[in-house]
Amino acid sequence: MWCLFVIGGASLLPVAPLSAQEAMLEFPIRPFNVDVMLRQQTFAPDDREIGVQVGITALRYGNLEVRASYQYFSIHTQEFRTDQHSVFLNPRWNNFIDILDFPTHKPLNRIIRHLLFGPLEDRAVPYVGLLAGGVLPGPGNHAPGHLIGGQVGVRFPVARSLSVDIGVQYTQYGVDFRGEAGQAQQWVFLTGVRF
Repeated sequence: MWCLFVIGGASLLPVAPLSAQEAMLEFPIRPFNVDVMLRQQTFAPDDREIGVQVGITALRYGNLEVRASYQYFSIHTQEFRTDQHSVFLNPRWNNFIDILDFPTHKPLNRIIRHLLFGPLEDRAVPYVGLLAGGVLPGPGNHAPGHLIGGQVGVRFPVARSLSVDIGVQYTQYGVDFRGEAGQAQQWVFLTGVRF
């Protein structure tokens, strides 16, 4: 009987509502994302390849989120072999177009969404982001090289806890290739899923 009294009393305690602007750390960390990359790079080597990128979103604050990502790329030919491992943080601003919510009779953000996404304008989540981290092997093959860059893309929620993500990412990083240190610049077209 006392158990029912405790449970009933606990249900009367005030509960602080969680607003959309509060930062929250999600456990288990999610959503997860898996992206397939079509890649073009200017140094180490100057080539086009396919790679894989995986990541997690751990922190959200309104339309801002911070993701952590791992990227793997490998080329195996008769002449050489290279493996590159990148780890980076990816802060993103979701729905950045909504800052253009003026004039009141025909907001610019609605016009842009309609032109870019057509009938999916209300489901699309456009984003811009920054990238900062490291890559192995770094210049001189002694320590990780720096990795900096940015991205722009859009996420389309498909079902509960599942969305399709399409984006373009630019990175610049220090890398060691065949014993030679240099700066690589990379454009990547990403398409993948988040769950």
